[in-house]
Formats: sequence, structure tokens, C-alpha cells
Amino acid sequence: MGLYKIKDSPHWWMSFSVNGKQIRRSTETIDKRLAENILAKVKTIVIEGKWFEMDEAKSHGFDEMMEKFMLEHAPKREPSTQLRYRVILTHLKPFFTGMTLANITPRFISDYMERRKEEGAAIATINREHAMLSKAFNLAYKRWEWCRENPCVKVQKEPEHNERVRRLTVDEAENLIKGCQGYLNGQLVDIVTIALLTGMRQGEVLNLKWSDIDLFKKAITVTKTKNKEPKTVPMSDTVYDILLKKSKVVSMSGYVFSTSKGTRIAARNLMRKWYKVLNKTGITNLKFHDLRHSFGTIAAENGADLQTIAKLMGHKNLSVTRRYLHNSVESLRQYVNKVDNSLNQKKANVDAEKQGVYQDFIKVSKGIG
Repeated sequence: MGLYKIKDSPHWWMSFSVNGKQIRRSTETIDKRLAENILAKVKTIVIEGKWFEMDEAKSHGFDEMMEKFMLEHAPKREPSTQLRYRVILTHLKPFFTGMTLANITPRFISDYMERRKEEGAAIATINREHAMLSKAFNLAYKRWEWCRENPCVKVQKEPEHNERVRRLTVDEAENLIKGCQGYLNGQLVDIVTIALLTGMRQGEVLNLKWSDIDLFKKAITVTKTKNKEPKTVPMSDTVYDILLKKSKVVSMSGYVFSTSKGTRIAARNLMRKWYKVLNKTGITNLKFHDLRHSFGTIAAENGADLQTIAKLMGHKNLSVTRRYLHNSVESLRQYVNKVDNSLNQKKANVDAEKQGVYQDFIKVSKGIG
């Protein structure tokens, strides 16, 4: 083992033997003292038998890792997850393309996350990007044996303060339902209504099959959930009527909601129509997931306890459910008015009950408790 110079290169080079094989590598530095330190480190790696592991990480790059990830791992995930992976890649590639796995250090990953914050990306978004990169490295480390470790585990995710609970008002719910009429071959209104009246996630609704529906018991069994545990959701009268009507014509694929070809409706197609409806109705700051938030919030305001809401929504962690127990401004106002009227011996003024889907939802919520 030793250092030497070669023609047309300003750097110091090192020569050493591994299992009888002569290896020559540039130290990538013109500083002899630094080159000596690098050589000393290499000697340690060779003695510990880790040279080939390190060399393997240098022969595989980020682009190769992500291509293999998208070909082998992504297709096993839900369509919505695959779409998210493709979007995340558009952010990861400009920063990591061309780098070897050996050069992607925790410092580089931290720098990437800082840059994304400077670009205005949400903390939750940055954490999802970190999670995808970490999953790819885990596969490269444990399954493909391309590197010695996953550098992402040394970089902490950013703390998320995900307390956003946006609930629909009565008027918004009515306008949304009306605005959905006619989209997705007339199915968008049913999809949105079921999401609002059951608290099911978008993917759970789109993945529904007739084998999950029990019209006799008025129950829906959700088999594909976020926490991988099946849950049973009761049907309201409106949901029952929707599914009873749809059961008259069932597609060969078995999906409750399907395209004209009988295939599952893609999340991206649903969202395109969703945003058209929001623009048409003038409803702002509303995500599809807020239908689920509306279900949880109204259920809590109408007497459902923590365990019941958690069971209906499929929460494993009750801390997630507790957000729905925080009284909204409107529910507090109603409470204050009741106390005020009681103290002053006045008869409370009660608004006329709203008709339609939203009122059905409130009745279901009251029944939950």
C-alpha cells in the first residue's frame, strides 16, 4: 500500500491489495497529509473486510436505485401511492441525480430537506419525501446489498403539527353535493356522499367491492385500510339507498365505483373532477380528506365518545381521534347561547332543521353516541 502521483492528475493516488487483487484509486485530493489519512482509513476498511461493501455503494447510483424502486416496489402499492412516488421523484431527482450511493450522506439528505423548506414545501411533504428515499435505501441495503447502511435513519424527520380539521358548513355540504352532479358518469356525487356519511378515506371508497357490502345488515367492511386492519362501517339510510340502487348493475371487476370499462376509478381522475366542482361552487380551502374530518367532528359534537369515533374511523392511536373532541367555534357558540337563554329564562331560538344529505349525516352522528 502506498501513495503515488500519475501524469496529468493533480491528485494523490493510492495503491493497495485486497484478497490478492491490486486496487488503484484516486484520493481526490492534492493535500498529501489528507491523502495519507484517506489511505489509513482505507487500510482499516480492508482489514475489517468491508472494502467490497464500500466499493459496491460506489458502483451503484441514486438513479439506478430509484429506477429499480419504481419497477419492483412501487407497483405493489396503491395507485394513489404510486402517483405520490412519481411526484416525489420530480423533487428528489434534481438534487440527487448523478450521485453514487456512497456519496449520499446524512449531511446531503439534511441539505436537501433544508432546500425544500426554503422552496416553501410543507413539513408533511418533506417528511413523505424523506420516507420514500429511506424506503429505497432500505431495499438497497437489506435486499439488493448495494450499500452498507441507510443514511436516512441518521436524519430525523421534521415534527409535524397536523391539527388541521376543516369541516363543511351546512351550506357548503349542500352546494358540494349539488355541484357533484353529473361528474364521473354520475358517480362523483355518490362517492362524495358516502365519504361524508361514513368517514371513509378516498382510497377506501374507491377500493370498495361488492363483496365488502352487506345490504341486509346495512354494513360496509373496509378491508384495505391505512393501518392494515379491517373495519366495519354502518350505513345511513342515504348510503343504503345509494348502494341498493347501484347494486342493480354490477361491473365484472366487482368494484362499486368503476369506469365505463369496468375498471377501478383512478384517484387522479377523481381529483380532477373534484377541483372542477370546487371552482364551480366557490368552495375554498377544502380537501377531499376534509369530508372525513367533517364526519369525525360532527360525530363528536353530537355525543359520540372517543372510542366509538376511533373505531368508526379506523384510528389505532387515540391521540389522532382527540382532535375531533375539540369543540368548534360554532358548537361553543350554541352552548353559550343555551346557557344565556337558561339564565335569562328565555326560550332558545332553534333554527329550522336543514333537509337533505347533511341532516341525514347529523342524525347518523347522533345515533352513534
